[in-house]
Amino acid sequence: MHPTDSPAPTLVFREATAEDVDALVELVQSAYRGDDSRAGWTTEADLLDGQRTDPEAVREIVADPSGRLLLAERDGATVACCQLEHRGAHAYFGMFAVRPGLQGGGLGRAVLTEAERFVRATWGVTEMHMTVISVREELIAWYERRGYRRTGRTSPFPYGDERFGVPRREDLEFELLVKELAAPGVSPA
Repeated sequence: MHPTDSPAPTLVFREATAEDVDALVELVQSAYRGDDSRAGWTTEADLLDGQRTDPEAVREIVADPSGRLLLAERDGATVACCQLEHRGAHAYFGMFAVRPGLQGGGLGRAVLTEAERFVRATWGVTEMHMTVISVREELIAWYERRGYRRTGRTSPFPYGDERFGVPRREDLEFELLVKELAAPGVSPA
């Protein structure tokens, strides 16, 4: 390393607490809604207006004993997060957000890898589930490159419930994606 080069900041993962709620709401909103989200590639701004989450919803996730809200920090700043929920034989992955200006540099991949490791080690599950808006082809392709498979199983978008946003299209629905995880203590091939 050249003397003027500085090492890349270390990514630190931890479980969110009630003190993190406002920062997490801002992060999730910035990654998915409004003009700020357009700096990244995960924006839903062309599909939905309004909020992606609110403080009450994030507080509920943080307090839920069946799940965790995992956050990633760099130099003390929250740069990414994801929700993990233990659902018996599998875990659910949701509320995945990466700060828009940091997308495309491997941060999302690192968070997803840590989430998969966490659910295997903590809950012993061997399968991860998530739902993605089915018209988000580029995002679904990103998950497929990481081992998730489309199931064709869909569920309706909650039209009329503005807690999840205000749809700009009439054809929104969620598709279930699933990934088989290696058993705890077994490295994936």
